[in-house]
Amino acid sequence: MQDLVAYFGFGSLVNRHTLRTSFVDVIPARLKGWRRHWQGRTEALAEDVALLSIHQDASCTIDGMIVIDRLENLPMVDQREAGYGRHALTLDDVELLEAANLPERIYVYVAHKPDGDDAGGPLLQSYLDAVMQGFHDVYGDDGLQRFMDTTAGFRRDLIADRAAPLYPRSVVLDERQIEKFDDMLLQTGVVFSPGQAATGT
Repeated sequence: MQDLVAYFGFGSLVNRHTLRTSFVDVIPARLKGWRRHWQGRTEALAEDVALLSIHQDASCTIDGMIVIDRLENLPMVDQREAGYGRHALTLDDVELLEAANLPERIYVYVAHKPDGDDAGGPLLQSYLDAVMQGFHDVYGDDGLQRFMDTTAGFRRDLIADRAAPLYPRSVVLDERQIEKFDDMLLQTGVVFSPGQAATGT
């Protein structure tokens, strides 16, 4: 397996519809000792929106997806994850939820911290749609709720761009997903843009 690499997705990478490489396999998995949070972007990324990252927290385990990919595709993944750095993991860091043999090289992408204490701008609905659909497809209603519960910093504004997505790997939701996702975000304290319906249509 010298020509393969694995990386743990905790956000949009959980949704296989957002993957753009000729990956080999995807495996539901958990990452131990880390917690998700929303944070500001670095100066290298111009959009004034919040992004998902993770920080170490011994009390937390997060659901996600292990992507087994070809080593030759890693530069493409690095480019996708601009603003993030590759952090090496060990087999002890992950818990596979399906039987699989992993490559020796396992990574997770951790966002670079912005200058100062920038908590970041608003959330981007088209990005959240991709993330939440991924968790819902893989882990169901309970797993989607765990995603919300293990992600800090949801209480912020949201840009309702579903009708004209700004996220380049946007997905299409069914009516049940639209209603469910928006209701969950409202309950978490997300503030939809003034004058826009919660569905963004």
